[in-house]
Amino acid sequence: MLTTNMTKQENTGASEAALTADASTPGQSQTPLVFEVVTAKLRSDVAVAQMIAVDHEIETTVIAKRPGFLSRESAPGNDHSWLAIIHWRSVADADASMESFASEPIAAKFMALIEADSLVMKRYGH
Repeated sequence: MLTTNMTKQENTGASEAALTADASTPGQSQTPLVFEVVTAKLRSDVAVAQMIAVDHEIETTVIAKRPGFLSRESAPGNDHSWLAIIHWRSVADADASMESFASEPIAAKFMALIEADSLVMKRYGH
């Protein structure tokens, strides 16, 4: 479950919002959440159904098995684009997954479906 926690900084008096994921075990503290947002443009000769199949394989055989993985959503855009949002427990978990993804066989399949210069990855949270 996602919650927004408001905290007050003592020195400045400014408020900041932090997104957290509820810990699965009662009594544990909440964990900071990292959002990884990936967008890309599909090549013009690629059908959305092809990307759906490769995306499903990426999620089930690679990403979901990574330490710190929490959840993932993906969807096609109406402009032949693709969006994936991955929730990680920490930046370190997201970094480790990204570093090893390029060596996965599915990475080449993914790159063959998109315009390489259109790939953008951004992270939010900490």
